[in-house]
Amino acid sequence: MRLPDFEAWAVFAAVADTGSFTGAADALSLSKAKVSKAVSRLEAELGTVLFHRTSRRLSLSAAGRSLVDHARRIRMDGEAAVEAARDEAVLLSGTVRIAVPMSFGLSAVAPLIAQFMALHPGILIDMHLSDARVDLVDQGFDMALRIAVLPDSSLRAIRLRTVSLYLIAAPGYCARHGTPHHPAELEAHKAVHYANSPQPGLWPLTGPDGTRVLARSQPALIVNNADAAMPAVFDGQCIAALPDFFCMDGLSDGRLVHLLPEWRFEPLTLSIVTPPSPHRPARVEALIAWLRKGLQGE
Repeated sequence: MRLPDFEAWAVFAAVADTGSFTGAADALSLSKAKVSKAVSRLEAELGTVLFHRTSRRLSLSAAGRSLVDHARRIRMDGEAAVEAARDEAVLLSGTVRIAVPMSFGLSAVAPLIAQFMALHPGILIDMHLSDARVDLVDQGFDMALRIAVLPDSSLRAIRLRTVSLYLIAAPGYCARHGTPHHPAELEAHKAVHYANSPQPGLWPLTGPDGTRVLARSQPALIVNNADAAMPAVFDGQCIAALPDFFCMDGLSDGRLVHLLPEWRFEPLTLSIVTPPSPHRPARVEALIAWLRKGLQGE
């Protein structure tokens, strides 16, 4: 059996990512002719066209779009394998790209990153803060932190801890609008709707007897970041469903009230997710280990 042309696959990924043969040649320190020949060689082997070429534009064909993620993984696996084989005693260096939810990133992750930088001055951390979910492979991230019920996917997940959601309000809100005693009553209440939720304004709750309901509420404020909701919640303008790290202090000191305490949301999971490859550069492994220690309290 003939081995796959791994070089051609890696070159194909570089052309797709840079958008040109010249860009790929520069990125790979190869001649443009060698890049072009590698792509042509792969097209001949596969029996299909990977790019549509014109004098002004290069674009992926339908076959190219379906195969480019495989090519990226082959390239990333090769790069990671080379790095993993290097002498561990060598000072870790290079860039680690990480995507982190905005509020959790600022409060919990940024301090850990600062400590990590002091330990590994040769590593450049490129931290992307956003509550929007990124495509790790397509956007070139080494890892991401996610707070979610993780769907089945090809990504590799390292589960750190459970994150509980609480339905909360300020005492002043309850004094003016009443305290709901059943999820069906939530439809009469004004609430924060989180735009990045799969179903904004719909809250799946499980009762003490196992009954499951999908509660609805009136939108009073729509946000794509939970920090933006907190002033309105503390001011008694609306209710909200928020992760434990947002509301535990307020619940402890009485600034917030836990609504429907006998009803529970499905727990979320704080996880580190990485691309499908089992091979990761040593610098990425080092950051994963540091975040696991800091976020799990190991």
